[in-house]
Amino acid sequence: MSSEHTGQVVVVTGASGGIGRATALAFAARGAKVALLARGKEGLDGAVRDVEARGGTALAIPTDVSDPDQVEAAAEQAEQAFGPIDVWVNVAFTSIFSEFKQIKPAEYKRVTEVSYLGYVYGTMAALNRMLPRDAGTIVQVGSALAYRGIPLQTAYCGAKHAIQGFHESLRCELLHDKSNVHVTMVQMPGVNTPQFDWVLSRLPKPAQPVPPIYQPEVAADGVLYAADHPHRREYWVGGSTAGTLAANAIAPGILDRYLARTGFKSQQDDRPEPDRAANLWQPADGPQGHDYTAHGSFDDQAKPRSFQLWASQHHGVVGGALLGLAGAAAATAFGWRSRR
Repeated sequence: MSSEHTGQVVVVTGASGGIGRATALAFAARGAKVALLARGKEGLDGAVRDVEARGGTALAIPTDVSDPDQVEAAAEQAEQAFGPIDVWVNVAFTSIFSEFKQIKPAEYKRVTEVSYLGYVYGTMAALNRMLPRDAGTIVQVGSALAYRGIPLQTAYCGAKHAIQGFHESLRCELLHDKSNVHVTMVQMPGVNTPQFDWVLSRLPKPAQPVPPIYQPEVAADGVLYAADHPHRREYWVGGSTAGTLAANAIAPGILDRYLARTGFKSQQDDRPEPDRAANLWQPADGPQGHDYTAHGSFDDQAKPRSFQLWASQHHGVVGGALLGLAGAAAATAFGWRSRR
């Protein structure tokens, strides 16, 4: 536990499961005071137990992030309990796995209100408190899908694209004002979270992340680093994220056709159909009384680390190693020439 971060006040939305839960635990391991925002009681109760077991202080605040009044009230409750908010992390979302033609207007609206406007309302609540103090950091948890849309996830991709544009605009405004409040974004790969068991799905087979799949702790590591180093506009987690964004920048049309051929199959698998507790309108843990935790159904496939993430956090080491290798190669070549 770092004494530098002990007592840091952190708010995490979507904290009952998946990346939000893993992120809350990562902050807790440093002795943070963590306000946990989500809808489901069982998930929140489980997150409180986990945060306290890791050495943090927890406060569960039942919140539907699509309601700005609830988000504002949650921020006020967090500060009354813990003091000024240092870091606000927006994670909460819902989605639909379906072809667009099968999605109802009310369903699409609901995804947008939670997965996009929930970030806007969270950011507003944070800035209402951070700007007068001229201090604080907001981390937007994004996705490679903030840049690259894929089939069967039009609602989610639309929300992530919207967050990306919102983030860029807001960052420009904060830079213009020379504010000491910072906002950064972390673009995620496919992650082993419970969303694939609880998101509303109309697919013929169970939904899965697009491989390669990473454990949620890898994602949380990226969020933690971004919160500590918020001057960079965004971070990428996972080699697949870097590869996808690079390919989309170079040849988006080719990627359209590739995903048209592969995107349906790669997002479905043959595992037994999970108990469907779609969280679009109600928390997934409600009727079942189930705590989904941070991990989903893909522990046997998920990667526990990402070299790309490590490299992005250690530019100096990587650059020095590359320069060293280049120097060694040049010396070897020079020596070989001298012997000829």
